[in-house]
This record gives sequence, structure tokens and C-alpha cells, in this order.
Amino acid sequence: MAADASVIEEIVRAARSQSPPVARLPEEETRRHVALVLPVVLAREGDLAAAARLGADRAAQGVPITALLHGVQAGRSRAAQIAVVRGRAAGVPERVMLTALLELEPRVGALERAVVNGYRTAELELAGTARDVRFQVLRRLLHGEVPAEEDVLHAGLRPDGLYRCLASNVADPVQVRAVERRLAVCGGVFGLVDGRLSGLTPRLPDGLDADVLVVCAPPARLGEAAGMYALCGSALVAAEARGLRGLRELTDLAGVTALAAQPALAGLLNRTLLGPLNPDDSFHRELAATALAYLDHERRLDRTAAALHVHPNTVRYRLGRLEEVVGASPGTEGTVLDALRWWWALHTWLEPGE
Repeated sequence: MAADASVIEEIVRAARSQSPPVARLPEEETRRHVALVLPVVLAREGDLAAAARLGADRAAQGVPITALLHGVQAGRSRAAQIAVVRGRAAGVPERVMLTALLELEPRVGALERAVVNGYRTAELELAGTARDVRFQVLRRLLHGEVPAEEDVLHAGLRPDGLYRCLASNVADPVQVRAVERRLAVCGGVFGLVDGRLSGLTPRLPDGLDADVLVVCAPPARLGEAAGMYALCGSALVAAEARGLRGLRELTDLAGVTALAAQPALAGLLNRTLLGPLNPDDSFHRELAATALAYLDHERRLDRTAAALHVHPNTVRYRLGRLEEVVGASPGTEGTVLDALRWWWALHTWLEPGE
């Protein structure tokens, strides 16, 4: 079970469904810890350091201990259910399964104690430090609370200053420290908020590692930080879905963020504009990809052809064939909003799983 990706996914879903604070963490972060902890439990022996690290990481990420335990217990219950279902399917007698589950109970109890100990140890290490004070101010600002002016100053922020809100895809505490050092060169305050490295800074660094995605809002007053943070979070999800990396301006992601918030409407557009297309037909996918490239290149045949490394007549032919199949095409006529409807429909239709 420990090596079965489908089992890990089931446990991840269970943990996130029963604990909203855990669900706010990046899914990959939950998956990483399940993959580390599950083999330790099933082995019935060995070091429980992975469980202690889980507790310590969640403390650093600001997840309440009760929410953490809700997630752990939900994952534990789901793992037991899967074991029973698989055991029955394999013809394992009920008594044998019950004995096996009872034998695991002491190990599971030890795991939960290790999680709590790791959490409490990290909590004590963080409490009262200057870093923790700054982090608490940051978290309150990004969650819409109003810290006292003295606390804001103590965190190194100016109450009347303009700051850029940042939200990133960085969740691993080890990577967080490295990225935070890079960001801190520009001043400001940073920390794990809702499981992701976030912050407020007066200016941006020159660049970041290739695998890091950071969405940054325009400069704003501290009173606007919570609204900016919410927008950055939405834009981060949309940017991650498109595989984007690097420093990204929130305003540059406005379009994809707004569209990503309406998946049901995207589905209606797909059925209305592209209903006759078959996602399993490679030729149909080629037609849709060509039409999308056409829109991305200002509906210019020459630029589209250069981008696709084909002749302009090939682009013209594919657009014509698309029109034959669906009854229309994103031609040179129409308004910007017409082009947007086509772009949105084509883009979502071509995405995996559509």
C-alpha cells in the first residue's frame, strides 16, 4: 500500500476534506508527508522522525494542532478502509484483517504522539522569537486583521508605507528558507501563510530559481494587504495550472485568473462552440491548437505559421477545416470579446482532462 500512488491520493483527499487548514496547503505538500509517513506506519518499527517532521512543518506553516490531528485521523481512517476493502477482495479472512489492524494500533498511536511532539517542540522554538513576532504580524495583515501600529513597526514595516504582496508556490520549509533569503534582500517581512511562502516587500528581487513561482501585486497600503493576498492566491492557482514559473505580476495574470474562476462557464463555451470536436481525435486537436495559436498571434496567418513551423496555407486550411467541423471559426472578423470567447473555449478544451 505504501508504494501505491492511488492509495496515497485517497489518503491525501481524506486528510484535506476533513481539515480546512490542511486543505489550504498546496496539495503536493500533503502528498509529500503522506508518502513519508505511510511506510513508517506499515513497517511497524523504525524511526518516527518523519511524523515529528510533519508536526514541526505544520507548526511552522501556522496550521492549528487540532486541524492537523483532524487531517491525520481522517487519513488514518481512510487507510484502514482501503486495507479492509483490498483484504476482502483478496479473500483474506475477517479475523486475520481485524488482528492485523489491531496490531497496527500501537504504531498509529506512536505516530500521532510523534506528530504532536514535533509540533509542540517547533512551537516552543518559534514562540517569542523576533521572527515569530514578524510572522504573526504578517499573517494577521494577510488575513484581514489590523495589528497595533507598535506591532507593525516592530515587524519592520511602516504603517504608512506601500508594499507589494507576494504569494508563492514554495511550501517545503527547507526551500522556504532559501527563497526567503533571496526575497529578504529587498526588505519586508515573509513567512508561511496558509502553507505557502508569502510576504510584503517594498520592492522585488532581480530573479528567482527556475522552479519557483511568485505572484506579486502592485504596491498598496497595509490596509489593502488582505485583498491583494486573496487575489495573489487566485492568480497563483491559475498560473500553476498553466505551468508558469518566475516572478509574475498579478495584473499580467488578470485574464487567466478571472477565466479560471468560471470553469462551469468554460464548459458551456466548449459545448457551444466546439461541441462536434472529438478530444480523442488527434486531427481535431491539431485544428484546435492551430486556431488557438492563430488567436495568440493576433489572427495573423504569417505569424501563426512561423510559430507552428508550417506554411501559411496550412494554417488557412486548418482554420477552414475547423469551420467545416464546428460551423464557425475565430476568423479576422468579430470583436475582442468574440476572440476572447474562442480563446477561452479552445484553451480549456485542449487542457488535459477536458
